[in-house]
Amino acid sequence: MATKAPATTAQQQGGASAASKPGLRKPVFVKVENLKPGTTGHTLTVKIVSSNTVLNKKPRNPTFRGPQNQSTRIAECLIGDETGTILFTARNEQVEQMQPGNTVILRNAKIDMFKGSMRLSVDKWGRVEVTEPANFVVKEDNNLSLIEYELVNVA
Repeated sequence: MATKAPATTAQQQGGASAASKPGLRKPVFVKVENLKPGTTGHTLTVKIVSSNTVLNKKPRNPTFRGPQNQSTRIAECLIGDETGTILFTARNEQVEQMQPGNTVILRNAKIDMFKGSMRLSVDKWGRVEVTEPANFVVKEDNNLSLIEYELVNVA
């Protein structure tokens, strides 16, 4: 009759050793001028030039509790770095952080297309962090949101 060998500590902790587990990758910071339509996963350090509240909607039924009864706030913010500017769509909690003059780090940002122009946004998988003021001057004459794109189907 065969006997079972005792399990090692690596097997007891889930089967993989700590040495084979991949570590976190360093973020690759990109500049605003390098953003292209339909791309995701961007990490940027930008300054907020201006902020404009577009929607501030209160819940319909305040007695009902749930995710569909939350107040909705959307703001369009012009953000940029030393290479250019782009419009950022801030939602709900992000609106307070996007005050003009602040410097923020956008993690896992994506490019959304709205009426043929690029908008930057951070969804629930990304993060907006206010950081110490950066020492660059925003180049406001290169606004990527003013470039209009057209979807062309190749047959």
